[in-house]
Amino acid sequence: MDLGPKLSSHPCTSPLISSKRRFTPERQTRDTDINSGSSSIKYQLVDPETGEAIAKGLVERIGDLLGNIKHAHGDEVTTEELPIPDHEIGMREVLRLFDTKGPALDEAGIVAVGHRIVQGGKYFDGPALVTDEVRDLIEQLCPMAPLHNPAHLKGIDVARELMPDVPHVAVFDTAFFQQLPDKTATYALNAELAEKYAVRRYGAHGTSHQFVSQEVAKRLGRDDLKQIVMHLGNGASVSTVLNGKPIDTSMGLTPLEGLMMGTRTGDIDPAVVFHLARQGNLSIDEIDHIFNKESGMKGLTGESDMRSVWAFIRDDSEPELQHKARVAMDIYVNRLLKYVGSYAAELGGLDVISFTAGIGENDSGVRRELAEALAPFGVKIDVEKNELRSSEPLVISAPDSKVLLLVFPTNEELAIARQALSII
Repeated sequence: MDLGPKLSSHPCTSPLISSKRRFTPERQTRDTDINSGSSSIKYQLVDPETGEAIAKGLVERIGDLLGNIKHAHGDEVTTEELPIPDHEIGMREVLRLFDTKGPALDEAGIVAVGHRIVQGGKYFDGPALVTDEVRDLIEQLCPMAPLHNPAHLKGIDVARELMPDVPHVAVFDTAFFQQLPDKTATYALNAELAEKYAVRRYGAHGTSHQFVSQEVAKRLGRDDLKQIVMHLGNGASVSTVLNGKPIDTSMGLTPLEGLMMGTRTGDIDPAVVFHLARQGNLSIDEIDHIFNKESGMKGLTGESDMRSVWAFIRDDSEPELQHKARVAMDIYVNRLLKYVGSYAAELGGLDVISFTAGIGENDSGVRRELAEALAPFGVKIDVEKNELRSSEPLVISAPDSKVLLLVFPTNEELAIARQALSII
């Protein structure tokens, strides 16, 4: 897939960005960031200098029968439950809430809109001002991120339509992993085909992996850390960072590779595609849909939300469903274990494991079961601290653990805002 010359860029997500300088009576500027996931939109009106969130919210369960919206401005929190069939509707609802619940964006000093884009291919290694050419390149990359890039484009199109006079900036999840060494970025595929069709490991969630790994290094006062960052959400990935540089990551050409996820298979024998095509008479598009949207936790239990899966495990009134959920959770944790083990070997040791994103930050059960599986390697979790909820980074390992375990809230929106503002 020839997408033309490489464009100057920097990492991106889908945020609205306002200029932000220190408040003066004459001017107050802010940054609004919108971070679109495969089934969610997370957004903030943020001060990129201090990281203060003026307003923030979350749109969840996009595409389900009913979606959820939570919008917080000051002390006022608004929650709504309504159908949100796609990201375009989700974006329009976000802008409606700013208009009705505040703060009004036309009065907030918005100077840019930042958009998170999962897949930038080899053409974007940093943030890029959204032009028609950049938008078309993002669209051409949709086959490599079929759950994400189309959703991001809807957000871009709606935001450009409603805010045509504000610069829009794309921040790419793959940008951080442009630095991967050849030995981890390269697939053992025919080299000519790989070059012709731009097949390599691009990774995803790079904005989060970069933010967390850099902030952990700052807090520990070390630039020589051997880190594993576990970004666990509906989409999930794990990365290794050595001395501040990415060494490996679980997602590949697309966000389908790697860990078991909410609706995605993660790692699977590629011959399963041939088998289903030949024996099941399924088309490529049908298999693509199954692998990306009907597999993972949803495929094994009927539910993609981990809260529902844990509820099944705790409920012994339906033994068959309970068993299926327990097996699915075992598969999920085992996949995490395999990556931690192989990545620790790849790093030649391990200093820190950081858990981030929705599951990583909130699912104490997943963290505990993984830590228990790693006990033979000197990993010890503090069970009581692991059950705590905190908006700040939290050490959950025991004092005598050989590896530091952290729950480290990601702030992709702040990272997006800072990157977007860097080019306008």
